[in-house]
Amino acid sequence: MRLHILACGRAGRSPEAELTERYLRRIPWEIRLTELGTPPVVPPAPPASRTAVLDARGEALSSEALARTLEGWRDSGVREARFLIGPADGWSSRVRAGADLLLAFGPATWPHLLVRAMLCEQLFRASAILAGHPYHRR
Repeated sequence: MRLHILACGRAGRSPEAELTERYLRRIPWEIRLTELGTPPVVPPAPPASRTAVLDARGEALSSEALARTLEGWRDSGVREARFLIGPADGWSSRVRAGADLLLAFGPATWPHLLVRAMLCEQLFRASAILAGHPYHRR
């Protein structure tokens, strides 16, 4: 299964971009990061895909639960899992309603560039959990 992060804003050469890149390189699955312009235009979802929208009103999944969600999607034939990191004011109700998963990193508000790094780390952790790798418990 391919992973695709669609994120608002430009990371440039920031420390957060370096951290994001570090985790992107560690993920064993095919993964892509697309930066969206302003206003964000989200390309149509490809067939056999699932979309997770990062939203403060979403569900705060444990690392294990995120891994099991990805495993279920992968094992049911999903070809691409998309993760949308939104604009400062959040996604529209239309975008949220079209999500297969509303995902939150807790009740705190996080900077968008840090959310990218956090998501990439969680995707790497999920891949480690599913592979039985000890990273998750180090």
